Amino acid sequence: MKATRIGAVMVRDVVTADRGTPFKEVVRRLGDHRISGLPVIDEDDKVIGVVSETDLMLHQARTSEPDGTLSAWASRLRKLSRSVRRNAAKSRARTAGGVMSTPAVTVRADATVPEAARLMAERGIERLPVVDEEDRLAGIVTRRDLLQVFLRTDEEIERDVRQEVLVNTLWLAPQIIETTVEDGVVTLTGQLERRSDIPVALGMTSRMDGVVAVVDHLSYRIDDSHLRPAEQAALHGVADDWIRRL
Repeated sequence: MKATRIGAVMVRDVVTADRGTPFKEVVRRLGDHRISGLPVIDEDDKVIGVVSETDLMLHQARTSEPDGTLSAWASRLRKLSRSVRRNAAKSRARTAGGVMSTPAVTVRADATVPEAARLMAERGIERLPVVDEEDRLAGIVTRRDLLQVFLRTDEEIERDVRQEVLVNTLWLAPQIIETTVEDGVVTLTGQLERRSDIPVALGMTSRMDGVVAVVDHLSYRIDDSHLRPAEQAALHGVADDWIRRL
């Protein structure tokens, strides 16, 4: 089983705004649809930014200084970091285009769930607009959508690791490597023929749907890490015959 693609878990009916959507209308759409953020699109349906509840809260926390202090305020802004100045501008914005975070962080529909999850974690965001080959909005995916893959049972995960990783990729008889799964944690125990097969087994297993972590109890018979690619290929042919005879 290959890792699930984002296109299979994304929501296609997306609540959006355009650059000129008034601030209060953005708030109303979030409340009516019970969502915490939405993408901002242009006339070609391309995502130009994202508005989140955090962006909106900056507006609520805007300065209460009177207009007479505008020059002093502007002077202080010039001394602040770019991010602080950007947040200050958001606090006075009246439209989605002014309050949105930009550039938008997006993901392609053919990306995998683990790829999207890593992107969310790295950027500290809760949702990703999904775009097609022409960068037009195709859907949206949230952390909750991604977590659905972890509802797979341990039995399903074990079966797929044996078939997809051991049999289909490494060409092994499944009984050569002991595979156990508990609460999504996969433990691989046994001896592979080549050292170079270990990262393949661990990497493919970790990317499978529902896998929380992989415990490595693998050893190897031949250390091929020092060999050149051509030598590794020759060794693979000999070793594969040895494995198939088991």
